[in-house]
Amino acid sequence: MPELPEVERAAKLLRDIAPGKTITQVDTTEDTIVFAGITHEEFSQELQGRVVKDVQRYGKVFYLDLEGDGRQPVMHFGMTGMLQVKGSLPVHYREAPRKADADQWPPRFMKFVLHLKGIDDEEETQVAFLDARRLGRVRLCKSPLTDPPISTLGFDPILSMPDLDDFKKGALLLDQSFSAGVGNWVADEILYHAHVHPEERCNVLTDEQLEALHEQTSAVCRHAVSVNADDSKFPEDWLFKHRWGKGKKEKHTLKLPDGTPATIKWVTVGGRTSAYVAELQKLKRGVASSGTGTDHVTEAEESDLTPLSGEEDPQVEKVTRKLKRKLKTNTEDASVRSTRRRKSRKA
Repeated sequence: MPELPEVERAAKLLRDIAPGKTITQVDTTEDTIVFAGITHEEFSQELQGRVVKDVQRYGKVFYLDLEGDGRQPVMHFGMTGMLQVKGSLPVHYREAPRKADADQWPPRFMKFVLHLKGIDDEEETQVAFLDARRLGRVRLCKSPLTDPPISTLGFDPILSMPDLDDFKKGALLLDQSFSAGVGNWVADEILYHAHVHPEERCNVLTDEQLEALHEQTSAVCRHAVSVNADDSKFPEDWLFKHRWGKGKKEKHTLKLPDGTPATIKWVTVGGRTSAYVAELQKLKRGVASSGTGTDHVTEAEESDLTPLSGEEDPQVEKVTRKLKRKLKTNTEDASVRSTRRRKSRKA
Protein backbone atom coordinates (compact mmCIF):
# COMPACT_ATOMS: atom_id res chain seq x y z
CA MET A 1 0.00 0.00 0.00
CA PRO A 2 1.28 3.51 -0.76
CA GLU A 3 2.31 5.12 2.50
CA LEU A 4 3.38 8.65 3.44
CA PRO A 5 6.50 8.77 1.20
CA GLU A 6 4.69 7.41 -1.86
CA VAL A 7 1.73 9.74 -1.37
CA GLU A 8 4.09 12.71 -0.98
CA ARG A 9 5.70 11.68 -4.27
CA ALA A 10 2.27 11.75 -5.94
CA ALA A 11 1.51 15.14 -4.40
CA LYS A 12 4.87 16.44 -5.62
CA LEU A 13 4.10 15.20 -9.12
CA LEU A 14 0.89 17.24 -9.14
CA ARG A 15 2.66 20.16 -7.46
CA ASP A 16 5.15 20.24 -10.33
CA ILE A 17 2.56 20.32 -13.12
CA ALA A 18 -0.73 21.71 -11.81
CA PRO A 19 -0.47 25.03 -9.86
CA GLY A 20 -1.60 28.04 -11.88
CA LYS A 21 -3.33 25.87 -14.48
CA THR A 22 -7.05 25.64 -15.17
CA ILE A 23 -8.92 22.33 -15.06
CA THR A 24 -10.49 22.62 -18.49
CA GLN A 25 -12.13 19.18 -18.47
CA VAL A 26 -12.64 16.24 -16.11
CA ASP A 27 -13.26 12.76 -17.50
CA THR A 28 -14.70 10.29 -14.99
CA THR A 29 -15.72 6.66 -14.77
CA GLU A 30 -18.75 5.71 -12.70
CA ASP A 31 -17.68 4.00 -9.48
CA THR A 32 -19.98 4.16 -6.48
CA ILE A 33 -17.27 2.76 -4.20
CA VAL A 34 -14.26 4.93 -5.03
CA PHE A 35 -16.29 8.14 -5.28
CA ALA A 36 -17.30 8.42 -1.62
CA GLY A 37 -20.44 10.38 -0.80
CA ILE A 38 -20.55 11.91 -4.27
CA THR A 39 -21.24 10.83 -7.85
CA HIS A 40 -18.58 10.89 -10.53
CA GLU A 41 -20.62 13.52 -12.40
CA GLU A 42 -20.75 15.71 -9.30
CA PHE A 43 -16.96 15.43 -8.97
CA SER A 44 -16.45 16.49 -12.59
CA GLN A 45 -18.82 19.44 -12.37
CA GLU A 46 -17.28 20.73 -9.14
CA LEU A 47 -13.73 20.86 -10.58
CA GLN A 48 -14.23 21.96 -14.15
CA GLY A 49 -13.14 25.52 -14.92
CA ARG A 50 -11.30 26.11 -11.63
CA VAL A 51 -7.63 27.02 -11.23
CA VAL A 52 -5.26 24.90 -9.13
CA LYS A 53 -3.59 26.99 -6.43
CA ASP A 54 -1.62 24.27 -4.67
CA VAL A 55 -1.40 20.54 -3.89
CA GLN A 56 -1.13 19.38 -0.28
CA ARG A 57 -0.76 16.08 1.57
CA TYR A 58 -1.58 14.99 5.11
CA GLY A 59 -0.75 11.43 6.12
CA LYS A 60 -1.79 9.18 3.24
CA VAL A 61 -4.34 11.70 1.98
CA PHE A 62 -3.64 14.36 -0.66
CA TYR A 63 -5.82 17.13 -2.03
CA LEU A 64 -5.97 19.98 -4.53
CA ASP A 65 -6.41 23.52 -3.29
CA LEU A 66 -8.56 25.14 -5.99
CA GLU A 67 -9.58 28.74 -6.48
CA GLY A 68 -13.25 29.60 -5.96
CA ASP A 69 -15.83 28.83 -3.32
CA GLY A 70 -16.46 25.19 -4.28
CA ARG A 71 -15.31 22.07 -2.51
CA GLN A 72 -11.80 20.63 -2.87
CA PRO A 73 -10.94 17.17 -4.25
CA VAL A 74 -9.48 14.90 -1.55
CA MET A 75 -7.92 11.57 -2.53
CA HIS A 76 -6.68 8.41 -0.80
CA PHE A 77 -4.91 5.67 -2.79
CA GLY A 78 -6.02 2.66 -0.74
CA MET A 79 -4.02 -0.43 -1.73
CA THR A 80 -3.47 0.06 -5.46
CA GLY A 81 -4.22 3.69 -6.25
CA MET A 82 -1.72 5.68 -8.34
CA LEU A 83 -1.35 8.65 -10.67
CA GLN A 84 -0.34 8.61 -14.31
CA VAL A 85 0.53 11.56 -16.53
CA LYS A 86 -0.32 11.07 -20.19
CA GLY A 87 2.76 9.86 -22.05
CA SER A 88 4.42 8.41 -18.95
CA LEU A 89 4.15 5.22 -16.92
CA PRO A 90 2.11 5.42 -13.70
CA VAL A 91 3.79 6.55 -10.48
CA HIS A 92 3.61 3.23 -8.68
CA TYR A 93 4.28 1.65 -5.29
CA ARG A 94 7.28 -0.73 -5.41
CA GLU A 95 6.44 -2.35 -8.77
CA ALA A 96 4.67 -1.02 -11.85
CA PRO A 97 1.48 -2.84 -12.88
CA ARG A 98 2.33 -5.77 -15.14
CA LYS A 99 0.24 -4.37 -18.01
CA ALA A 100 1.23 -0.72 -17.51
CA ASP A 101 1.42 1.09 -20.84
CA ALA A 102 2.49 4.69 -21.36
CA ASP A 103 0.74 4.74 -24.74
CA GLN A 104 -2.69 3.50 -23.63
CA TRP A 105 -4.94 6.45 -22.84
CA PRO A 106 -7.10 6.66 -20.91
CA PRO A 107 -5.31 4.01 -18.86
CA ARG A 108 -6.90 0.88 -17.42
CA PHE A 109 -8.67 1.29 -14.08
CA MET A 110 -8.98 5.05 -14.57
CA LYS A 111 -11.38 6.76 -12.16
CA PHE A 112 -10.84 10.30 -13.38
CA VAL A 113 -8.62 12.31 -15.73
CA LEU A 114 -7.83 15.98 -15.17
CA HIS A 115 -7.15 18.14 -18.24
CA LEU A 116 -4.86 20.99 -17.16
CA LYS A 117 -3.87 24.01 -19.20
CA GLY A 118 -1.99 27.18 -18.32
CA ILE A 119 -2.37 30.57 -19.99
CA ASP A 120 0.85 30.17 -21.98
CA ASP A 121 0.52 26.42 -22.64
CA GLU A 122 0.15 25.31 -26.24
CA GLU A 123 -0.95 21.82 -25.19
CA GLU A 124 -2.83 20.59 -22.16
CA THR A 125 -1.47 18.17 -19.57
CA GLN A 126 -3.58 15.18 -18.62
CA VAL A 127 -3.20 13.27 -15.36
CA ALA A 128 -5.24 10.22 -14.35
CA PHE A 129 -6.14 8.66 -10.99
CA LEU A 130 -6.08 4.84 -11.27
CA ASP A 131 -7.31 2.23 -8.81
CA ALA A 132 -7.46 -1.42 -9.88
CA ARG A 133 -8.83 -2.88 -6.63
CA ARG A 134 -11.19 0.03 -5.84
CA LEU A 135 -9.95 0.44 -2.27
CA GLY A 136 -9.03 4.09 -2.78
CA ARG A 137 -11.41 6.97 -2.09
CA VAL A 138 -12.18 10.23 -3.89
CA ARG A 139 -14.11 12.88 -1.96
CA LEU A 140 -15.09 16.53 -2.10
CA CYS A 141 -14.48 18.56 1.07
CA LYS A 142 -15.15 22.18 1.86
CA SER A 143 -12.18 22.38 4.24
CA PRO A 144 -9.84 19.39 3.73
CA LEU A 145 -7.78 19.88 6.90
CA THR A 146 -10.80 20.20 9.20
CA ASP A 147 -13.21 17.78 7.50
CA PRO A 148 -13.03 13.96 7.56
CA PRO A 149 -10.97 12.01 6.72
CA ILE A 150 -8.04 14.30 7.64
CA SER A 151 -9.80 15.64 10.75
CA THR A 152 -9.79 12.10 12.19
CA LEU A 153 -6.04 11.64 11.73
CA GLY A 154 -3.22 12.25 14.17
CA PHE A 155 0.06 14.07 13.60
CA ASP A 156 1.93 13.94 10.31
CA PRO A 157 5.62 12.97 10.82
CA ILE A 158 6.73 15.53 8.22
CA LEU A 159 4.24 18.35 8.69
CA SER A 160 3.35 18.30 12.38
CA MET A 161 5.69 16.05 14.34
CA PRO A 162 5.00 16.55 18.07
CA ASP A 163 7.71 17.12 20.62
CA LEU A 164 8.92 14.16 22.67
CA ASP A 165 6.61 14.79 25.65
CA ASP A 166 3.49 14.82 23.47
CA PHE A 167 4.74 11.83 21.48
CA LYS A 168 5.06 9.78 24.67
CA LYS A 169 1.33 10.20 25.33
CA GLY A 170 0.46 7.92 22.44
CA ALA A 171 3.26 6.13 20.58
CA LEU A 172 0.92 3.94 18.49
CA LEU A 173 2.66 3.98 15.13
CA LEU A 174 0.08 2.10 13.07
CA ASP A 175 -2.92 3.85 14.59
CA GLN A 176 -3.75 6.61 12.11
CA SER A 177 -5.57 8.59 14.80
CA PHE A 178 -2.15 9.00 16.45
CA SER A 179 0.38 9.07 13.59
CA ALA A 180 -0.98 9.73 10.11
CA GLY A 181 0.75 8.15 7.13
CA VAL A 182 2.71 5.47 9.00
CA GLY A 183 1.70 2.10 7.58
CA ASN A 184 3.27 -1.35 7.51
CA TRP A 185 6.67 -0.86 5.93
CA VAL A 186 7.28 2.58 7.46
CA ALA A 187 6.31 1.35 10.94
CA ASP A 188 8.52 -1.72 10.58
CA GLU A 189 11.43 0.46 9.46
CA ILE A 190 10.97 2.78 12.44
CA LEU A 191 10.78 -0.11 14.90
CA TYR A 192 13.84 -1.75 13.34
CA HIS A 193 16.01 1.34 13.68
CA ALA A 194 14.69 2.00 17.20
CA HIS A 195 15.36 -1.65 18.20
CA VAL A 196 11.77 -2.17 19.40
CA HIS A 197 9.91 -5.45 18.87
CA PRO A 198 6.58 -5.10 16.97
CA GLU A 199 4.72 -6.85 19.80
CA GLU A 200 6.07 -4.71 22.60
CA ARG A 201 3.26 -3.04 24.54
CA CYS A 202 3.23 0.74 24.29
CA ASN A 203 2.58 1.21 28.01
CA VAL A 204 5.77 -0.62 28.98
CA LEU A 205 8.18 1.12 26.60
CA THR A 206 11.17 2.66 28.35
CA ASP A 207 12.09 6.33 28.01
CA GLU A 208 15.05 5.25 25.89
CA GLN A 209 12.78 3.30 23.53
CA LEU A 210 10.30 6.18 23.27
CA GLU A 211 13.09 8.62 22.48
CA ALA A 212 14.37 6.29 19.77
CA LEU A 213 10.88 5.87 18.30
CA HIS A 214 10.35 9.64 18.30
CA GLU A 215 13.63 10.21 16.50
CA GLN A 216 13.18 7.42 13.95
CA THR A 217 9.53 8.28 13.15
CA SER A 218 10.69 11.61 11.80
CA ALA A 219 14.02 10.41 10.37
CA VAL A 220 12.66 7.47 8.34
CA CYS A 221 9.82 9.50 6.82
CA ARG A 222 12.03 12.48 6.03
CA HIS A 223 14.70 10.37 4.35
CA ALA A 224 12.16 8.46 2.25
CA VAL A 225 10.58 11.74 1.15
CA SER A 226 13.98 13.31 0.43
CA VAL A 227 14.63 10.66 -2.26
CA ASN A 228 11.08 10.97 -3.62
CA ALA A 229 10.13 7.49 -2.32
CA ASP A 230 12.59 5.89 -4.76
CA ASP A 231 13.41 2.69 -2.88
CA SER A 232 16.52 2.12 -5.02
CA LYS A 233 17.96 5.13 -3.16
CA PHE A 234 17.10 3.84 0.31
CA PRO A 235 20.16 2.88 2.40
CA GLU A 236 21.30 -0.73 2.05
CA ASP A 237 20.94 -1.25 5.80
CA TRP A 238 17.23 -0.44 5.71
CA LEU A 239 14.89 -3.35 6.42
CA PHE A 240 12.80 -2.27 3.40
CA LYS A 241 15.57 -3.43 1.05
CA HIS A 242 15.46 -6.98 2.43
CA ARG A 243 11.98 -7.65 3.84
CA TRP A 244 10.21 -8.75 0.65
CA GLY A 245 11.76 -12.22 0.27
CA LYS A 246 9.44 -14.06 2.65
CA GLY A 247 8.53 -17.45 1.21
CA LYS A 248 10.95 -17.04 -1.70
CA LYS A 249 14.10 -19.02 -2.41
CA GLU A 250 16.50 -16.10 -2.65
CA LYS A 251 18.09 -15.03 0.62
CA HIS A 252 18.34 -11.48 1.89
CA THR A 253 21.72 -9.84 2.48
CA LEU A 254 20.94 -7.70 5.53
CA LYS A 255 23.84 -7.63 7.98
CA LEU A 256 23.98 -6.86 11.69
CA PRO A 257 26.29 -4.08 12.94
CA ASP A 258 29.02 -6.68 13.56
CA GLY A 259 28.82 -7.89 9.96
CA THR A 260 27.08 -11.21 10.64
CA PRO A 261 23.85 -12.13 8.77
CA ALA A 262 20.63 -10.79 10.28
CA THR A 263 17.62 -13.01 10.94
CA ILE A 264 14.43 -11.49 9.53
CA LYS A 265 11.22 -12.88 11.00
CA TRP A 266 7.55 -12.06 10.57
CA VAL A 267 4.78 -11.79 13.12
CA THR A 268 1.11 -10.80 12.97
CA VAL A 269 0.21 -7.92 15.27
CA GLY A 270 -3.27 -6.39 15.27
CA GLY A 271 -4.09 -8.14 12.01
CA ARG A 272 -0.98 -6.82 10.24
CA THR A 273 2.14 -8.70 9.21
CA SER A 274 5.28 -7.09 10.61
CA ALA A 275 8.88 -7.87 9.70
CA TYR A 276 11.61 -7.53 12.29
CA VAL A 277 15.23 -8.48 12.97
CA ALA A 278 15.36 -11.03 15.76
CA GLU A 279 18.84 -10.14 17.01
CA LEU A 280 18.08 -6.42 17.40
CA GLN A 281 14.38 -6.31 18.28
CA LYS A 282 13.87 -8.47 21.33
CA LEU A 283 10.53 -8.69 23.13
CA LYS A 284 11.39 -7.61 26.66
CA ARG A 285 8.40 -6.60 28.75
CA GLY A 286 5.03 -7.40 27.20
CA VAL A 287 3.05 -8.46 24.13
CA ALA A 288 0.79 -5.96 22.34
CA SER A 289 -1.57 -8.54 20.91
CA SER A 290 -1.70 -12.21 20.02
CA GLY A 291 0.86 -12.97 17.35
CA THR A 292 1.74 -15.97 15.25
CA GLY A 293 5.09 -17.41 14.35
CA THR A 294 6.94 -16.91 11.13
CA ASP A 295 5.99 -20.04 9.24
CA HIS A 296 2.32 -19.47 8.45
CA VAL A 297 1.91 -15.72 8.25
CA THR A 298 0.33 -14.33 5.11
CA GLU A 299 0.66 -10.70 4.05
CA ALA A 300 -2.37 -8.75 5.26
CA GLU A 301 -4.31 -6.93 2.56
CA GLU A 302 -5.12 -3.82 4.55
CA SER A 303 -2.49 -1.49 5.95
CA ASP A 304 -4.40 1.56 7.02
CA LEU A 305 -6.08 1.73 10.41
CA THR A 306 -4.69 -0.61 13.05
CA PRO A 307 -6.51 -0.46 16.38
CA LEU A 308 -3.66 -1.36 18.71
CA SER A 309 -5.14 0.73 21.51
CA GLY A 310 -8.46 0.95 23.28
CA GLU A 311 -10.36 4.21 23.50
CA GLU A 312 -8.52 7.24 22.19
CA ASP A 313 -6.57 9.15 24.83
CA PRO A 314 -8.08 12.64 25.25
CA GLN A 315 -4.56 14.01 25.67
CA VAL A 316 -3.54 12.59 22.28
CA GLU A 317 -6.66 14.04 20.66
CA LYS A 318 -5.87 17.44 22.17
CA VAL A 319 -2.29 17.34 20.87
CA THR A 320 -3.32 16.44 17.32
CA ARG A 321 -5.97 19.18 17.24
CA LYS A 322 -3.34 21.75 18.25
CA LEU A 323 -0.86 20.54 15.63
CA LYS A 324 -3.51 20.62 12.90
CA ARG A 325 -4.57 24.18 13.73
CA LYS A 326 -0.94 25.28 13.41
CA LEU A 327 -0.56 23.42 10.11
CA LYS A 328 -3.79 24.95 8.72
CA THR A 329 -2.51 28.46 9.46
CA ASN A 330 0.87 27.74 7.86
CA THR A 331 -0.79 26.17 4.79
CA GLU A 332 -3.12 29.13 4.28
CA ASP A 333 -0.20 31.57 4.58
CA ALA A 334 1.82 29.58 2.03
CA SER A 335 -1.15 29.50 -0.36
CA VAL A 336 -1.52 33.29 -0.16
CA ARG A 337 2.21 33.76 -0.87
CA SER A 338 2.02 31.39 -3.85
CA THR A 339 -0.94 33.27 -5.32
CA ARG A 340 0.87 36.59 -4.92
CA ARG A 341 3.96 35.21 -6.70
CA ARG A 342 1.86 34.00 -9.66
CA LYS A 343 0.09 37.36 -9.95
CA SER A 344 3.39 39.27 -9.82
CA ARG A 345 4.87 37.08 -12.58
CA LYS A 346 1.82 37.73 -14.79
CA ALA A 347 2.11 41.48 -14.17
